[in-house]
Amino acid sequence: MQRTLAIIKPDAVQRRLIGKIINRFEEKGLEIIGLKKTVISEDLAKKNYSVHEGKDFFEKLIKFMTSGPVVILVLRGKNAIEVTRRLMGSTSGHEADPGTIRGDYAICGRFNLIHGSDSVESAEREISLFFDDTSIVESEKSDLKWIDGMSDDLTGENLV
Repeated sequence: MQRTLAIIKPDAVQRRLIGKIINRFEEKGLEIIGLKKTVISEDLAKKNYSVHEGKDFFEKLIKFMTSGPVVILVLRGKNAIEVTRRLMGSTSGHEADPGTIRGDYAICGRFNLIHGSDSVESAEREISLFFDDTSIVESEKSDLKWIDGMSDDLTGENLV
């Protein structure tokens, strides 16, 4: 199973969209194995977004991400990174497809509600910035055979 990080940004928290966003992930079949509400420090925000350092929007992004509480999730599931990014939609809300988080709740690019890891390497790095091993709780879920298509019957025998 793949893991990824998602951050429900300050604009979504202020608009009381936390439950609606989390619900999208759970309904899709992703498991929440890490969860916390916090205010990100400037230092931590700069580490998380270091790939954008030097770009014209970097300082504004850091100011935005440290402006209020966020909810940080570690999600687990089959193709979790791709699934999460598809659920999020295009970066700019006005370009995001209806049915995606940004397509349904965002209209601009700057306040786009949610961050998600874009690769396995990014996910591992970002998860380690916000969570230690004791903060992530994985457990076997009985519904996975109904969600991920890995089982051909109720015995749990894998097809792959």
